[in-house]
Amino acid sequence: MKPNPVLKHLGLADDDRAVIIHTDDIGMCQASLAAYADLVEVGLISAASTMVPCPWFPATAAFCRAHADKVDMGVHITLTSEWRSGYRWGPISTRDPASGLLDAEGYLPYTSEEVQAQATPEAVRREIQAQVERAVAAGIDVTHIDTHMGTVFDPKFLESYVQTAVQNRVPPMLVRKDEAGILAMGMGFTPETAAGLARHIEALTAMGLPMVDNVTFVPFVPGEDHVARTQQFLTQLPPGLTYLIIHPSVDTPELRAIIPDGWRTRDAEYRTFCDERLRASFRDAGIHVIGWRVLRDLLRQVL
Repeated sequence: MKPNPVLKHLGLADDDRAVIIHTDDIGMCQASLAAYADLVEVGLISAASTMVPCPWFPATAAFCRAHADKVDMGVHITLTSEWRSGYRWGPISTRDPASGLLDAEGYLPYTSEEVQAQATPEAVRREIQAQVERAVAAGIDVTHIDTHMGTVFDPKFLESYVQTAVQNRVPPMLVRKDEAGILAMGMGFTPETAAGLARHIEALTAMGLPMVDNVTFVPFVPGEDHVARTQQFLTQLPPGLTYLIIHPSVDTPELRAIIPDGWRTRDAEYRTFCDERLRASFRDAGIHVIGWRVLRDLLRQVL
């Protein structure tokens, strides 16, 4: 694809490397908010998104209100409740089983595939809008919306995701890729969903919506120095705008109970992005760290 026009708008060259260091799942549990609060003070992360239906969303909103000059917070559109450990949450817009947003236990379904198979497009539209409205009502200066587990990328739901973003004058997280590029991402897209997403991306690119070029994460390998692995990873970042996703959480009994097989990864990401050596690595590599707020400003110039 052609160079990302966002780079030019930011005063960067076509072959420059820019990155959004994005912390997902804020408010999913207390451990996620505690990690985020520390990382905001460290100052390396550049954006985050909150899970509005989750128990620690009110505390997240309070933190955002108290630190409005420091946070870049979006809404992590949440249509699943995936933890098999018994830690669950439900939709905020409905309790009607006919919506397809409730499983047999009364919570959001465990998987994206379940939501995509059974939820009605209208119910998903209402839930997306309700989550954004609740975040705004709670005093969060919403900078963007993105998607938990990629659920909204189903062709039936994508239009509501984009329309809700445009109506609220915030950018939706989308990747500038064609059908082949979307399939190559390996995120469970079918040829049908990839083709539908590619068509939307082409149309939205023509409208001038800012998008990222790549979505990635740093693999966690137990026993390895995660700071060193991340430093090495930076050398491989391609030109363009990369969306680097992390899920930092502090090590607590709560976190270990919720994610018994994955808490080490989240704790490692928290400690890694608190490390001053990593900040120096981004600087030395000439990588430009940006947030969603500047992209929201670009969006509002074309809407």
